[in-house]
Amino acid sequence: VARKVTVEPRVTLLRALRNELEITGAKEVCDRGGCGACTVLMDGRIVNACMIMAWDAVGHEITTVESFGTPEKLSPIQAALVECDGLQCGFCTPGMIVSCTALLKENPAPTRDEVKAGLAGNLCRCGTYSRIFDAVDKAAKDMATMKPAGRTPARKGE
Repeated sequence: VARKVTVEPRVTLLRALRNELEITGAKEVCDRGGCGACTVLMDGRIVNACMIMAWDAVGHEITTVESFGTPEKLSPIQAALVECDGLQCGFCTPGMIVSCTALLKENPAPTRDEVKAGLAGNLCRCGTYSRIFDAVDKAAKDMATMKPAGRTPARKGE
């Protein structure tokens, strides 16, 4: 959905999202680009919304955690985080979901080292890293076995 807001030049993308658009999934934790709690996608690339000025986002597609799954139908990574108990206090969760989703889109079958490298910009103060890594592994396997929506496999000879 295209949204338009007017903000002062000093306003970050994170503050524009949270305060002007009331899109509050991305969290303001360190406000220095060091924790990943404010991670969003800008044109499909991971960025820390606290480090991007709102005016730098003009004309770009911004994807926030709100676009992944619903309470009724969780995304594969959300479901895996719940199943693997990869959630604790919740401050890192939105950024982790965005980063994990981007990682699996780029690399559908990452090794444990690739998962660690892919999530290196996201800090979990509760220390649930091993469970988060397990959730990425599970989501990758679950996604690999999913059938594409609206398609049925062709039978031999068709």
